[in-house]
Amino acid sequence: MTFEMVFVSILILVMFVLLFLEVARPDIIVLLVLGVFIFTGILTPEEGLVGFSNEGMLTIALLFIVAGGIQRTGIINRFVMWLLGNVKSTKSLIGRFFAPVSLASGFLNNTPIVVTFTPVIREWALKNDISPSKLLIPLSYVTILGGTITLIGTSTNLVVHGLLRSYGHEGFSFFELAVIGLPITIVGFIYLFTIGTKILPSHKDMTQQIREDTKEYLAELVVTDDFQHTNKPVKDALFKHLKGIYIVEIIRGEERINPVRPTTVIYADDRLIFSGKISTIADLEKIRGLQVETGTDLNLDDLTHRDADTELVEAVISHESPLINRTIKDIQFLNKYNAGVIAVHRKNRKVEGEIADIVLRAGDTLLLLTNQDFLTKYENSTSFYVVSHIDPPKKLQENLVEGLFAVGVMAIMVTLVSLGFLTMFKAMIFTVILYLVTRVVSIEGMRDYIQFPVLLLIAGAIGVGAAMTKTGLASLLAEKLLWLAEPLGIFFILLFIYLLTNIFTELITNAAAAVLMIPIGLDIAEMIGVDPIGFAVLIAIASSASFITPIGYQTNLIVYGPGGYSFSDYVKVGLPLSIAVMLMTTTMTYFVWF
Repeated sequence: MTFEMVFVSILILVMFVLLFLEVARPDIIVLLVLGVFIFTGILTPEEGLVGFSNEGMLTIALLFIVAGGIQRTGIINRFVMWLLGNVKSTKSLIGRFFAPVSLASGFLNNTPIVVTFTPVIREWALKNDISPSKLLIPLSYVTILGGTITLIGTSTNLVVHGLLRSYGHEGFSFFELAVIGLPITIVGFIYLFTIGTKILPSHKDMTQQIREDTKEYLAELVVTDDFQHTNKPVKDALFKHLKGIYIVEIIRGEERINPVRPTTVIYADDRLIFSGKISTIADLEKIRGLQVETGTDLNLDDLTHRDADTELVEAVISHESPLINRTIKDIQFLNKYNAGVIAVHRKNRKVEGEIADIVLRAGDTLLLLTNQDFLTKYENSTSFYVVSHIDPPKKLQENLVEGLFAVGVMAIMVTLVSLGFLTMFKAMIFTVILYLVTRVVSIEGMRDYIQFPVLLLIAGAIGVGAAMTKTGLASLLAEKLLWLAEPLGIFFILLFIYLLTNIFTELITNAAAAVLMIPIGLDIAEMIGVDPIGFAVLIAIASSASFITPIGYQTNLIVYGPGGYSFSDYVKVGLPLSIAVMLMTTTMTYFVWF
């Protein structure tokens, strides 16, 4: 091993550890490692930045715009409501909802599908006296499985496709992955709604827990006439006493004031609603003129009412969130997002302590008190996934004609790609141009729809993969894997590659796992003189098949908090599925391509 190989190996190992520990956003970590490679001369600037011109990465950027345009028309919401109809049983739900969703995920980005459908499924489950935890992991898993059917089903497929073309290979045809993707989707579907539903727990979600035990989250104080700070703003009257708690709402007769700002004036007879470290309420009671309502009938629904511009919103911190490893106080959450944090849940448990000092992590679920335009503003935010709304805001109200046009254009372009008349990249360029001309999307909307952290992660990972290839590290690792598995035959070589890729995707991210494994897979294919497409298909599916942890795939993270899941729930239901998909994928790859 050369010094350069050792250096690259150490840095990649450090990168893995940092990604696993989530010390920063994945794209930042990968780009920092890439920067070191360029700075030290391992890669030239042109070699290091090759990922930013990769066809797969650029196609993903265009697909974000296309998916955002379709979602904006509201046709997805209309389709969902039609699917659900008067469904009353789980069996009907599986046939009318989950089956079409699994197929739709082969043509639309998985993340907005799960974000859109999570509140719908949860509401349906609660109305029919079924625990949402029985249905939300299956929702995530069927979209993951369905995404393996087509070239555009997941960003990972497009990344691998782009890498193949950059290495001089033809890449995937539109339905090439379906040879494996369709059978594993069918088998996975059957497993999830037979054995899987029996394994899945019956958890209460965050909102249910809070509703049932409101007194642990909310407290009410009444301002009496002898309070010495009446007619003064909150910052002067109470700030020095608010240790670990803060005012989420002021009820003044029929008026409800939220969010409560430092300049909000307090008057006699105001009802102050606090959240946070409720044990500290006793300190406030010592203040003359503040009376704790010990017998209050306050509940979570009292924070909103039909005529007020007030919403309770659940938001899940995303992998790409700039809020990770920052406190709510440091973020200045109220001022930044115009939303008060009532509670933070992590791994199905309330995070104790002072809300302002809670350090946020990926997967944390925030219960927010905010106004009705919150979803409109932050529907495409990289900070969090909003998962508690059922009805779209006015901006997202359905436009049937526009929606049908958007879907129709997408369908035509997909058909042209599948028939070989256009590359996926060109098809998406034409689609975006048509969307702009017909105002399905706007220039400003395009910026909102593109998930830049995802693109930066992919581009950076491609650069890291280039360092592995240039230094010979990829070839060396390929030789070692081949030395281990070759005596057992090609089948076991494929099994080793799949297993290693799948472990990486569970521990870090699917895109990074694919980018790092593709050079190794292609080198092995060249060494043993076989079709590299088979290895590429195997790696693409192994990178997407993340079922064992909530951190391996975005959709798993989205349903984590709303489903009230623990880490072990994913292991229990996901491990058998992961093993089945691994064996099926390896076997079919062996017989189809080798």
